[in-house]
Amino acid sequence: MSPRTERSRRKPAALSASAPVFAALGDATRLRLVVALCAGGALSIAQLTAGTTITRQAVTKHLQVLADAGLMHDLRQGRERLWEFTPTRLDEARQALDAISAQWGAALGRLQRFVES
Repeated sequence: MSPRTERSRRKPAALSASAPVFAALGDATRLRLVVALCAGGALSIAQLTAGTTITRQAVTKHLQVLADAGLMHDLRQGRERLWEFTPTRLDEARQALDAISAQWGAALGRLQRFVES
């Protein structure tokens, strides 16, 4: 198998593995939760809902979607449940987007060379 064929087989796997991350981040409320957790460290649901109109139950459901995508995890601290951002899956999704960007860059470069020749 050629190196090019091997690379093209790995990229779809990386992209499909990142699909749950992209789906989870496709909601504005979940994006706000990610931003809040990136800025403030581990936070409770009460802290995440303070000053908003969203219910604790809704935040809990959104956090669970993010956790299922591997973007969050919860920590027990006494009776309180804190949520913390896990950057690994987001880094993997970014790498998948970088691969797509590189493919587009190469394709546009080939098109430019063709047009200019």
